[in-house]
Amino acid sequence: MPETSTVTVTVPATTANLGPGFDCIGAALSLYNHFQFSRLESSATEKLKITVTGAEAAKVKTDDSNLAYVAFVTLYEYLNQSPPPVAIHIDMQVPLARGLGSSATAIIGGLVGANELAGAPLSQVEVMQLAIELEGHPDNVVPALLGGCRLAASNTPPQPPLSKGGLREESPLTPPLSKGGLREESPLTPPLSKGGLREESPLTPPLSKGGQGGVPWEICDIPWHPDIVPVVAIPDFELSTAEARRVLPSDYSRADAIFNAAHLGLLVRALATGDRDWLRCALQDKIHQPYRRSLIRGYEAVQEAALNAGACGMVISGAGPTLLALTDATNAVAVETAMAVAWGEFGVKADVRAIGLDSQGAQISS
Repeated sequence: MPETSTVTVTVPATTANLGPGFDCIGAALSLYNHFQFSRLESSATEKLKITVTGAEAAKVKTDDSNLAYVAFVTLYEYLNQSPPPVAIHIDMQVPLARGLGSSATAIIGGLVGANELAGAPLSQVEVMQLAIELEGHPDNVVPALLGGCRLAASNTPPQPPLSKGGLREESPLTPPLSKGGLREESPLTPPLSKGGLREESPLTPPLSKGGQGGVPWEICDIPWHPDIVPVVAIPDFELSTAEARRVLPSDYSRADAIFNAAHLGLLVRALATGDRDWLRCALQDKIHQPYRRSLIRGYEAVQEAALNAGACGMVISGAGPTLLALTDATNAVAVETAMAVAWGEFGVKADVRAIGLDSQGAQISS
Protein backbone atom coordinates (compact mmCIF):
# COMPACT_ATOMS: atom_id res chain seq x y z
CA MET A 1 0.00 0.00 0.00
CA PRO A 2 1.20 3.56 -0.64
CA GLU A 3 2.06 5.77 2.30
CA THR A 4 -0.69 8.12 3.50
CA SER A 5 -0.46 11.59 5.05
CA THR A 6 -3.21 11.54 7.70
CA VAL A 7 -4.91 8.71 9.53
CA THR A 8 -7.26 8.50 12.51
CA VAL A 9 -7.37 5.42 14.73
CA THR A 10 -10.28 4.83 17.11
CA VAL A 11 -9.46 2.38 19.91
CA PRO A 12 -11.86 0.94 22.52
CA ALA A 13 -11.37 0.81 26.26
CA THR A 14 -10.94 -2.65 27.72
CA THR A 15 -11.70 -4.49 30.93
CA ALA A 16 -9.16 -7.16 31.81
CA ASN A 17 -8.89 -10.19 34.11
CA LEU A 18 -12.67 -10.66 34.60
CA GLY A 19 -12.00 -12.27 37.97
CA PRO A 20 -9.98 -15.49 37.52
CA GLY A 21 -8.38 -14.61 34.15
CA PHE A 22 -5.41 -12.65 35.51
CA ASP A 23 -3.26 -11.24 32.69
CA CYS A 24 -4.82 -13.46 30.01
CA ILE A 25 -8.43 -12.43 29.28
CA GLY A 26 -10.05 -9.12 28.45
CA ALA A 27 -13.00 -7.56 26.67
CA ALA A 28 -13.37 -4.41 24.58
CA LEU A 29 -15.94 -1.84 25.72
CA SER A 30 -17.90 0.80 23.82
CA LEU A 31 -15.85 3.71 25.16
CA TYR A 32 -13.15 5.14 22.91
CA ASN A 33 -9.98 7.16 22.51
CA HIS A 34 -9.23 8.72 19.12
CA PHE A 35 -5.71 9.22 17.73
CA GLN A 36 -5.05 11.31 14.62
CA PHE A 37 -1.61 11.15 12.99
CA SER A 38 -0.61 13.68 10.33
CA ARG A 39 2.74 13.79 8.58
CA LEU A 40 4.58 17.09 8.93
CA GLU A 41 6.74 18.47 6.16
CA SER A 42 10.27 17.11 6.44
CA SER A 43 11.51 20.70 6.46
CA ALA A 44 9.31 21.64 9.42
CA THR A 45 11.08 23.03 12.48
CA GLU A 46 8.97 20.88 14.80
CA LYS A 47 9.44 17.13 14.37
CA LEU A 48 6.72 16.28 16.87
CA LYS A 49 3.55 18.13 17.83
CA ILE A 50 1.04 16.57 20.23
CA THR A 51 -2.31 18.08 21.19
CA VAL A 52 -4.85 16.51 23.51
CA THR A 53 -8.53 17.12 24.21
CA GLY A 54 -10.90 15.43 26.63
CA ALA A 55 -11.74 15.50 30.32
CA GLU A 56 -8.24 14.46 31.48
CA ALA A 57 -6.24 16.09 28.68
CA ALA A 58 -4.02 18.01 31.10
CA LYS A 59 -2.63 14.73 32.48
CA VAL A 60 -1.40 13.46 29.11
CA LYS A 61 2.25 14.06 28.20
CA THR A 62 2.86 16.01 25.01
CA ASP A 63 6.57 15.31 24.52
CA ASP A 64 8.40 12.30 23.09
CA SER A 65 7.58 10.25 26.20
CA ASN A 66 3.91 10.17 25.20
CA LEU A 67 3.01 6.48 25.02
CA ALA A 68 1.23 6.73 21.68
CA TYR A 69 4.34 8.33 20.21
CA VAL A 70 6.62 5.73 21.84
CA ALA A 71 4.53 3.04 20.14
CA PHE A 72 4.61 5.00 16.87
CA VAL A 73 8.42 5.15 16.99
CA THR A 74 8.70 1.48 17.97
CA LEU A 75 6.94 0.34 14.81
CA TYR A 76 9.24 2.39 12.59
CA GLU A 77 12.28 1.04 14.45
CA TYR A 78 10.96 -2.46 13.89
CA LEU A 79 10.87 -1.62 10.18
CA ASN A 80 14.43 -0.23 10.43
CA GLN A 81 13.12 3.16 9.34
CA SER A 82 13.32 6.62 10.87
CA PRO A 83 9.93 7.88 12.05
CA PRO A 84 8.61 10.82 10.05
CA PRO A 85 7.88 14.21 11.63
CA VAL A 86 4.33 13.89 12.87
CA ALA A 87 1.49 15.83 14.47
CA ILE A 88 -0.64 13.74 16.83
CA HIS A 89 -4.04 14.78 18.13
CA ILE A 90 -5.55 12.66 20.91
CA ASP A 91 -9.18 12.89 21.99
CA MET A 92 -9.35 11.22 25.41
CA GLN A 93 -12.61 9.61 26.47
CA VAL A 94 -11.11 6.67 28.41
CA PRO A 95 -10.09 7.85 31.89
CA LEU A 96 -6.48 7.39 32.96
CA ALA A 97 -5.27 4.95 35.64
CA ARG A 98 -8.74 3.51 36.24
CA GLY A 99 -8.31 -0.07 35.02
CA LEU A 100 -9.92 0.52 31.62
CA GLY A 101 -6.89 0.03 29.40
CA SER A 102 -5.99 3.64 28.64
CA SER A 103 -2.35 2.64 28.07
CA ALA A 104 -3.48 -0.12 25.70
CA THR A 105 -5.43 2.42 23.63
CA ALA A 106 -2.27 4.52 23.31
CA ILE A 107 -0.12 1.54 22.30
CA ILE A 108 -2.63 0.26 19.74
CA GLY A 109 -3.31 3.77 18.46
CA GLY A 110 0.39 4.48 18.00
CA LEU A 111 1.22 1.16 16.34
CA VAL A 112 -1.78 1.10 14.01
CA GLY A 113 -1.32 4.77 13.11
CA ALA A 114 2.35 4.26 12.31
CA ASN A 115 1.62 1.15 10.28
CA GLU A 116 -0.95 3.00 8.19
CA LEU A 117 1.31 6.01 7.61
CA ALA A 118 4.07 3.61 6.53
CA GLY A 119 1.80 1.96 3.96
CA ALA A 120 0.61 -0.98 6.11
CA PRO A 121 3.74 -3.18 5.78
CA LEU A 122 2.85 -5.23 8.89
CA SER A 123 -0.02 -7.66 9.24
CA GLN A 124 -2.49 -7.50 12.11
CA VAL A 125 -0.69 -10.42 13.76
CA GLU A 126 2.64 -8.58 13.69
CA VAL A 127 1.08 -5.42 15.10
CA MET A 128 -0.47 -7.51 17.86
CA GLN A 129 2.88 -9.09 18.78
CA LEU A 130 4.49 -5.65 18.98
CA ALA A 131 1.64 -4.42 21.17
CA ILE A 132 2.02 -7.31 23.61
CA GLU A 133 5.76 -6.63 23.81
CA LEU A 134 5.19 -2.96 24.58
CA GLU A 135 2.43 -3.51 27.15
CA GLY A 136 4.07 -6.55 28.77
CA HIS A 137 0.86 -8.60 28.86
CA PRO A 138 -1.89 -9.35 26.33
CA ASP A 139 -5.16 -8.93 28.23
CA ASN A 140 -5.81 -5.29 27.26
CA VAL A 141 -4.01 -4.76 23.97
CA VAL A 142 -5.45 -7.83 22.23
CA PRO A 143 -9.15 -6.92 22.66
CA ALA A 144 -8.29 -3.24 22.04
CA LEU A 145 -6.89 -4.25 18.65
CA LEU A 146 -9.37 -7.00 17.72
CA GLY A 147 -12.54 -6.20 19.68
CA GLY A 148 -14.75 -8.66 21.53
CA CYS A 149 -13.68 -10.81 24.45
CA ARG A 150 -10.30 -12.48 23.92
CA LEU A 151 -8.20 -15.06 25.73
CA ALA A 152 -4.45 -15.07 25.07
CA ALA A 153 -2.15 -18.01 25.81
CA SER A 154 1.62 -17.98 25.47
CA ASN A 155 3.08 -20.39 22.93
CA THR A 156 6.52 -20.06 24.51
CA PRO A 157 7.56 -22.01 27.64
CA PRO A 158 8.15 -19.56 30.49
CA GLN A 159 11.80 -18.68 31.08
CA PRO A 160 13.16 -19.06 33.68
CA PRO A 161 10.97 -21.97 34.84
CA LEU A 162 8.35 -21.49 37.53
CA SER A 163 9.61 -21.59 41.08
CA LYS A 164 8.66 -24.80 42.87
CA GLY A 165 5.19 -24.73 44.34
CA GLY A 166 3.95 -21.46 42.89
CA LEU A 167 3.47 -19.02 40.04
CA ARG A 168 5.56 -15.92 39.49
CA GLU A 169 3.70 -12.60 39.22
CA GLU A 170 5.33 -11.83 35.87
CA SER A 171 5.08 -15.37 34.42
CA PRO A 172 4.91 -16.09 31.50
CA LEU A 173 4.89 -12.48 30.42
CA THR A 174 7.95 -10.61 29.34
CA PRO A 175 8.54 -7.23 31.00
CA PRO A 176 7.71 -4.09 29.05
CA LEU A 177 10.26 -2.82 26.55
CA SER A 178 12.76 -0.23 27.51
CA LYS A 179 11.99 3.02 25.72
CA GLY A 180 12.83 3.08 22.07
CA GLY A 181 13.28 -0.48 20.94
CA LEU A 182 12.85 -4.22 21.11
CA ARG A 183 14.93 -6.56 23.21
CA GLU A 184 17.37 -8.87 21.44
CA GLU A 185 15.57 -11.91 22.79
CA SER A 186 12.15 -10.61 21.74
CA PRO A 187 9.77 -13.28 20.40
CA LEU A 188 9.41 -10.97 17.40
CA THR A 189 12.92 -11.89 16.30
CA PRO A 190 13.15 -13.28 13.70
CA PRO A 191 10.23 -11.21 12.43
CA LEU A 192 7.06 -12.75 11.16
CA SER A 193 6.69 -12.86 7.40
CA LYS A 194 5.29 -9.60 6.09
CA GLY A 195 2.47 -8.82 3.74
CA GLY A 196 -0.52 -10.56 5.26
CA LEU A 197 -1.94 -13.08 7.70
CA ARG A 198 -0.68 -16.65 7.44
CA GLU A 199 -3.18 -19.45 6.99
CA GLU A 200 -2.29 -20.83 10.40
CA SER A 201 -2.49 -17.42 12.12
CA PRO A 202 -4.21 -17.56 15.53
CA LEU A 203 -6.49 -14.80 14.26
CA THR A 204 -7.76 -16.93 11.39
CA PRO A 205 -10.32 -19.48 12.63
CA PRO A 206 -10.02 -22.29 13.31
CA LEU A 207 -7.12 -21.68 15.65
CA SER A 208 -3.86 -23.44 14.92
CA LYS A 209 -3.14 -26.27 17.34
CA GLY A 210 -0.02 -27.05 19.30
CA GLY A 211 1.87 -23.96 18.25
CA GLN A 212 1.98 -25.09 14.60
CA GLY A 213 1.94 -21.49 13.42
CA GLY A 214 5.16 -20.63 15.23
CA VAL A 215 3.69 -17.47 16.77
CA PRO A 216 4.35 -16.48 20.39
CA TRP A 217 0.67 -16.16 21.36
CA GLU A 218 -2.50 -18.07 20.59
CA ILE A 219 -5.59 -15.84 20.63
CA CYS A 220 -9.06 -17.24 21.24
CA ASP A 221 -12.32 -15.37 20.64
CA ILE A 222 -14.60 -15.91 23.65
CA PRO A 223 -18.33 -15.69 22.80
CA TRP A 224 -20.21 -13.27 25.06
CA HIS A 225 -23.89 -14.07 25.55
CA PRO A 226 -26.13 -11.05 24.82
CA ASP A 227 -28.01 -11.49 28.11
CA ILE A 228 -24.84 -10.64 30.09
CA VAL A 229 -24.69 -6.87 30.64
CA PRO A 230 -21.50 -5.22 31.96
CA VAL A 231 -21.92 -2.34 34.41
CA VAL A 232 -18.81 -0.25 35.07
CA ALA A 233 -18.37 1.93 38.13
CA ILE A 234 -15.55 4.39 37.44
CA PRO A 235 -14.49 6.24 40.61
CA ASP A 236 -13.05 9.74 40.90
CA PHE A 237 -9.66 8.46 42.11
CA GLU A 238 -6.79 6.74 40.34
CA LEU A 239 -4.78 3.58 41.03
CA SER A 240 -1.58 2.92 39.12
CA THR A 241 -0.93 -0.51 37.66
CA ALA A 242 2.50 -0.50 39.29
CA GLU A 243 0.98 -0.01 42.73
CA ALA A 244 -1.65 -2.67 42.08
CA ARG A 245 1.08 -5.16 41.09
CA ARG A 246 3.29 -4.39 44.08
CA VAL A 247 0.74 -5.84 46.50
CA LEU A 248 0.69 -9.22 44.76
CA PRO A 249 2.71 -12.12 46.17
CA SER A 250 5.56 -13.58 44.15
CA ASP A 251 4.36 -17.16 44.71
CA TYR A 252 0.99 -18.87 45.01
CA SER A 253 -0.10 -22.19 46.44
CA ARG A 254 -0.98 -25.09 44.20
CA ALA A 255 -4.52 -24.95 45.58
CA ASP A 256 -4.94 -21.32 44.52
CA ALA A 257 -3.54 -22.02 41.06
CA ILE A 258 -5.95 -24.93 40.59
CA PHE A 259 -8.84 -22.82 41.90
CA ASN A 260 -8.24 -20.10 39.32
CA ALA A 261 -7.70 -22.54 36.46
CA ALA A 262 -11.03 -24.22 37.21
CA HIS A 263 -12.90 -20.94 37.55
CA LEU A 264 -11.42 -19.50 34.35
CA GLY A 265 -12.63 -22.57 32.46
CA LEU A 266 -16.08 -22.12 33.97
CA LEU A 267 -16.02 -18.40 33.14
CA VAL A 268 -15.45 -19.10 29.45
CA ARG A 269 -18.50 -21.39 29.36
CA ALA A 270 -20.62 -19.02 31.48
CA LEU A 271 -19.91 -16.09 29.16
CA ALA A 272 -20.79 -18.18 26.11
CA THR A 273 -24.00 -19.68 27.49
CA GLY A 274 -25.26 -16.89 29.74
CA ASP A 275 -25.76 -19.39 32.58
CA ARG A 276 -26.20 -17.18 35.67
CA ASP A 277 -25.33 -19.88 38.21
CA TRP A 278 -22.08 -20.66 36.42
CA LEU A 279 -21.31 -16.95 36.17
CA ARG A 280 -21.86 -16.38 39.90
CA CYS A 281 -19.36 -19.11 40.68
CA ALA A 282 -16.90 -18.32 37.88
CA LEU A 283 -16.13 -14.71 38.86
CA GLN A 284 -14.25 -15.80 42.00
CA ASP A 285 -10.48 -15.35 42.11
CA LYS A 286 -7.55 -16.08 44.43
CA ILE A 287 -4.65 -14.63 42.43
CA HIS A 288 -5.08 -10.85 42.45
CA GLN A 289 -8.38 -9.53 43.82
CA PRO A 290 -7.91 -10.64 47.45
CA TYR A 291 -4.73 -8.53 47.54
CA ARG A 292 -5.93 -5.52 45.54
CA ARG A 293 -9.31 -4.85 47.07
CA SER A 294 -7.71 -3.20 50.11
CA LEU A 295 -6.44 -0.49 47.71
CA ILE A 296 -10.02 0.37 46.73
CA ARG A 297 -11.94 2.01 49.56
CA GLY A 298 -15.52 0.86 49.82
CA TYR A 299 -14.90 -2.28 47.75
CA GLU A 300 -16.83 -4.67 49.99
CA ALA A 301 -19.80 -2.31 50.33
CA VAL A 302 -20.05 -1.74 46.58
CA GLN A 303 -19.80 -5.48 45.95
CA GLU A 304 -22.54 -6.25 48.45
CA ALA A 305 -24.77 -3.56 46.95
CA ALA A 306 -24.28 -4.88 43.42
CA LEU A 307 -25.10 -8.46 44.43
CA ASN A 308 -28.17 -7.40 46.42
CA ALA A 309 -29.41 -5.46 43.38
CA GLY A 310 -29.24 -8.55 41.18
CA ALA A 311 -25.71 -8.71 39.77
CA CYS A 312 -24.23 -12.17 39.23
CA GLY A 313 -20.92 -10.90 40.53
CA MET A 314 -18.49 -8.01 40.68
CA VAL A 315 -14.79 -7.91 39.83
CA ILE A 316 -11.98 -5.38 39.68
CA SER A 317 -11.57 -4.09 36.13
CA GLY A 318 -7.94 -4.55 35.20
CA ALA A 319 -5.72 -3.24 37.98
CA GLY A 320 -8.59 -1.09 39.28
CA PRO A 321 -10.00 1.00 40.77
CA THR A 322 -12.94 0.68 38.34
CA LEU A 323 -15.32 -2.07 39.42
CA LEU A 324 -17.21 -4.22 36.91
CA ALA A 325 -20.49 -5.95 37.68
CA LEU A 326 -22.05 -8.51 35.35
CA THR A 327 -25.84 -8.62 35.37
CA ASP A 328 -28.78 -8.79 32.96
CA ALA A 329 -30.86 -6.08 31.29
CA THR A 330 -33.66 -6.43 33.85
CA ASN A 331 -31.40 -5.59 36.79
CA ALA A 332 -28.89 -3.27 35.10
CA VAL A 333 -30.43 0.03 36.26
CA ALA A 334 -30.85 -1.23 39.83
CA VAL A 335 -27.23 -2.40 39.89
CA GLU A 336 -26.02 0.97 38.56
CA THR A 337 -27.92 2.86 41.25
CA ALA A 338 -26.88 0.54 44.06
CA MET A 339 -23.17 0.75 43.21
CA ALA A 340 -23.24 4.55 42.92
CA VAL A 341 -25.07 4.96 46.23
CA ALA A 342 -22.79 2.51 48.06
CA TRP A 343 -19.62 4.24 46.88
CA GLY A 344 -21.12 7.63 47.65
CA GLU A 345 -21.35 6.63 51.31
CA PHE A 346 -17.53 6.48 51.29
CA GLY A 347 -17.25 9.92 49.72
CA VAL A 348 -16.48 8.50 46.29
CA LYS A 349 -18.15 10.00 43.24
CA ALA A 350 -18.44 7.38 40.53
CA ASP A 351 -19.54 7.35 36.92
CA VAL A 352 -21.66 4.20 36.88
CA ARG A 353 -23.16 2.96 33.64
CA ALA A 354 -24.24 -0.14 31.77
CA ILE A 355 -21.95 -0.43 28.78
CA GLY A 356 -21.92 -2.53 25.65
CA LEU A 357 -19.10 -4.66 24.32
CA ASP A 358 -17.19 -3.41 21.29
CA SER A 359 -16.91 -6.06 18.60
CA GLN A 360 -14.80 -4.15 16.07
CA GLY A 361 -11.57 -3.26 17.87
CA ALA A 362 -9.29 -0.57 16.46
CA GLN A 363 -10.85 1.22 13.51
CA ILE A 364 -8.99 3.25 10.88
CA SER A 365 -10.28 6.27 9.00
CA SER A 366 -8.56 8.88 6.90
